[in-house]
Amino acid sequence: MKALLLTIYRYRGLILGSIKREFQLRYNMSMLGATWLILHPLSMILIYTLLFSRVMKTRLPGTSGTYSYSIYLCVGIMTWGLFSEILTRSQNIFIECASLLKKLNFPHICLTVIITLSAIINFTIIFVLFLIFLIITGNFHFISIIRMIPLLIIEVMFALGLGMVLGIMNIFFRDVGQFVTVLLQFWFWFTPIIYVLSTLPELAQTILKYNPMTVLINNYQRIFIYQQPIEWGCLFPVIVVAIVLCILAIDLFRKYADDMVDEL
Repeated sequence: MKALLLTIYRYRGLILGSIKREFQLRYNMSMLGATWLILHPLSMILIYTLLFSRVMKTRLPGTSGTYSYSIYLCVGIMTWGLFSEILTRSQNIFIECASLLKKLNFPHICLTVIITLSAIINFTIIFVLFLIFLIITGNFHFISIIRMIPLLIIEVMFALGLGMVLGIMNIFFRDVGQFVTVLLQFWFWFTPIIYVLSTLPELAQTILKYNPMTVLINNYQRIFIYQQPIEWGCLFPVIVVAIVLCILAIDLFRKYADDMVDEL
């Protein structure tokens, strides 16, 4: 792990330069620029708020605020977006950069660092706007920001570990990429982002609690809506899964590094 961190630090110039170029290529030729980054989640939030706010506002236990469901929705969509972006790009990054990997000699792990940092920057931009919304509506609590930091670390580890494992598998079995696209569509609806978990039958609640993203997003919603601390007891299995996935990803990466380039 120490050697891996030293490698990332040694190639920090390449990583930061690649992130900068990625943002320039993505937004320089666009009239609205980085505004598009905000418009997609904003449109989803507006649509779901208009469709479900009256129904769901009454089903959020222990809340009576006008904007409770909007906050509930924003928190879920933002954090799901971070997870989805890291996972989607990780599982396809080696194939997308195949020509680069063949021509240049650099640690391939840098690619996953680049997409992870890019996703975090995208999330930060959207999150700042969310904080402005909280301040304007009188729902801002600084302690919530502090409490969310460990959740973000766990989420990024989980998404990155899973994404790297799938990314390596996708090189040798190209169906993996198609499978992940379909999986994410189902995964989104099996996570309480739009609806409230407590409104489901008990059996469904029990099943969905085995979903790591359910546990993570429920904790985000707890700290922003109810200003309650993290439920570490139910979060512990997710932490274990995230660590195991990261270890497995690094092991697979070391074992198949040469074969990956040959296969590409």
